[in-house]
Amino acid sequence: MRVLLAGATGLVGGLLLQRLVQNADVTAVIAVGRKPFSFNAPKLQTVIAPLGDWPCAIADSAPDIAISALGTTLRAAGSQEAFVAVDHDGVLAYARGARSAGARRFMMVSSIGAHPGSRNHYLSVKGRAEASVQSVGFDRVDIFRPGLLRGNRQGDMRVAERVGILLSPVTDFLTPHVLDHYRSIAAADVAAAMAATLGAEEGGVFYHENRAMWALTKS
Repeated sequence: MRVLLAGATGLVGGLLLQRLVQNADVTAVIAVGRKPFSFNAPKLQTVIAPLGDWPCAIADSAPDIAISALGTTLRAAGSQEAFVAVDHDGVLAYARGARSAGARRFMMVSSIGAHPGSRNHYLSVKGRAEASVQSVGFDRVDIFRPGLLRGNRQGDMRVAERVGILLSPVTDFLTPHVLDHYRSIAAADVAAAMAATLGAEEGGVFYHENRAMWALTKS
């Protein structure tokens, strides 16, 4: 299969990229991004273009599956409008471009608690992105909703995020099993769960929260 990947320079996307190029069922990985990156592999092709040009830049990519690990933070974006431009508008434009290029399936990294009606701006934007992608017309959409991501993130990790990761062993222990979707999760587990879903054939929309992702890593 040919896999189109956005967000390969991010925490989950970078880990997923390493898995994709080692997967025997994957014949090519087309990584689309806004800036060059140094990772190289025989199966890897890169498409570097401004976010607004992605639909045209990937028009000839002919993917079977498109994956979005695209995302930013309000701090990095600089404003709520700029955040929406990446995490909703950018994801949607990429999804539409991927569908036009031939992708029948779409996978995306979202967040636990995502909902269009949330009072939390971040979760509202994530929820709107989920809903918008479902309207594009893919045969199957897999939405991964991790809790707090643990991993060696480059760049703009927020102070609250750092504190949350440091406290996660305690908070995870205190969070009951029935609420384990609110526990932290290793970014490597999210990437592994996404890789494990590549061969899924059933159509529809599928949500994967922490427990489901942990199960996928053991399958």
